[in-house]
Amino acid sequence: MRLIHAPTSPFVRKVMVVAHESGLADAIETVFNPASPLQRDPALTDANPLGKIPVLELADGTALYDSPVICEYLAGLGGAPGLFPAAGPARWAALTQQALGDGLLDAALAARYEATLRPEPLRWEGWRDIQLGKIAGALARMEALVPELPEAPSIGTITFGCALGYLDFRFPDLDWRGRHPGLAPWFAAFDARPAMAATRPHERRG
Repeated sequence: MRLIHAPTSPFVRKVMVVAHESGLADAIETVFNPASPLQRDPALTDANPLGKIPVLELADGTALYDSPVICEYLAGLGGAPGLFPAAGPARWAALTQQALGDGLLDAALAARYEATLRPEPLRWEGWRDIQLGKIAGALARMEALVPELPEAPSIGTITFGCALGYLDFRFPDLDWRGRHPGLAPWFAAFDARPAMAATRPHERRG
C-alpha cells in the first residue's frame, strides 16, 4: 500500500494513527506530495481528482480517499474493528465525533490559508474570524463530550487528538487549553499514546 501524504497534514496524521493502532504502519509506503490548494498536480489528481491528501493506493490500483474512508479500511484490514464500533449508539457517537474533529480541521485549514496563501491586499479578516468561531464552537463541544469519551481509542477520539495536535502545531497562540481546562488533561493522556507520539506533525526536510 502507498499513502500519498504530507507530514504536516492532520488528515494524513489521522490515517497514520489508525495505521499504528491497527498494526499496519510498517505495511504502508509513504509518498510525499505537498497538495497545494493553488496548483493541481497530476501526480495527485490522477489518484484523487479532487487533488487532496491523503490517498491510499492499493496493490490492485484502487485509490481510496479521503481520511474517513481510508481509516475505516485500515481498521478493518488490520483487525482493529473497535476503532469503528458496530452499528448502534456507540458507532454513531464515534462517527459524529469524527465529523466534529474533521470540521474543526477544515475551519483551521481555511483560517490558515486565508492568512498565509491569499495575497495580503485580498485577505478578509471577517472570513478568518468566522473560521476561528467554528474552532471555538467545536472545542466547546469537545470539552462537553469528554466525560462520554471511551477509554479505548476510537475514530472519534483519534480525530479529536489529531485536531488538537494541529492547533498546537499551527495555532500556538490560540491558548485552547486556557479556555477549555477540562479538555486539556484528556488530550495530555491521549497524546501520550505511542501511535500519537509516532505521528507528530513536522515540516518536511530536504
